Amino acid sequence: MKSPEPRGVASAALLELLPQAPDGEAIGTLQKAVRAGLGSSAGILADEDLQLALFCLYELHYGGIDGAHSAWEWEPDLLAVRLEMERDFEAALRAAVELPSLEPRDSEGVAAVLFELTAGDTGPSVSRFVAKKATLEQAQEFLIHKSVYQLKEGDPHTWAIPRLKGRAKAAMVEIQADEYGGGRPDRMHSALFARTMRGVGLDDTYGRYVDAVPALTLASSNMMSLFGLHRRLRGAIVGHLAAYEMTSSQPNRLYGNGFRRLGFDEDVTWYFDEHVEADAVHEQIAGRDLAGGLVEAEPELLEDVYFGATAALTLDGMLGEHIIASWEKGESSLRVTAPVPV
Repeated sequence: MKSPEPRGVASAALLELLPQAPDGEAIGTLQKAVRAGLGSSAGILADEDLQLALFCLYELHYGGIDGAHSAWEWEPDLLAVRLEMERDFEAALRAAVELPSLEPRDSEGVAAVLFELTAGDTGPSVSRFVAKKATLEQAQEFLIHKSVYQLKEGDPHTWAIPRLKGRAKAAMVEIQADEYGGGRPDRMHSALFARTMRGVGLDDTYGRYVDAVPALTLASSNMMSLFGLHRRLRGAIVGHLAAYEMTSSQPNRLYGNGFRRLGFDEDVTWYFDEHVEADAVHEQIAGRDLAGGLVEAEPELLEDVYFGATAALTLDGMLGEHIIASWEKGESSLRVTAPVPV
């Protein structure tokens, strides 16, 4: 990913540090900047500086950042700085959600609770807006928001595979195999999304629009990385995936209809149409075999499974409110105008 533009003291200190070889003095400067940012932040979930810094730290474990020294990925002092940010981030997520009853349940019972949670989600519907009245520019904005995660779709959840076992592990592998196209590169969901972006005149380079999206978009991606990279949060990443799959099929039907309304054909809508069918199956596997199977094997993870699911719904709702409120005022939902390639 191309190095983004800093948004404050923490991200500026980090981006200045990454091209250098690991150095204790430089880490000290970054640590002070991060602590200053954490101390002055009005709320980490929507903090532009801290969410960008965290996104860049996580990116070291994915495709990397152009020019960053490779030794930083597992540098203990840098991981310690990231941990300080993660503590505040996780605490904010936990404070933002309301969990259902933690009464012990079998796999069917866990799945029923998750289906109830997702069915009761009454947040603003970006999908209905796109289906019925979004302009081409708004539809492009929607894709720009989604590109931060969708161009690496599946990767944060895949971190969980070696942390699971038995029924839950088999279910996760089955879902993720579909995300990666069943072994066919052209059918990988990230590749289908890139095709959609190209079809509407956007640049499909990973990270191309990071500078344009607000903190909440980065936070949604960062939440997945937080859950996926920590073994202790394996319940949360499973709950997140379950909620993600359970709230995917119908919205993707509406997104596909919206792009057809704007005059695009299957070259653009294939990504959405693929998810209508695939996620209708995935939601059953994710609810019963993945989340339910995990809780049956490790009952102590029930709370984190619900936490991951409710956090996914909460952040999605916050971002949806921002997007629709901006569009209804005739404004862009992006931080800066994102140039569209000719």
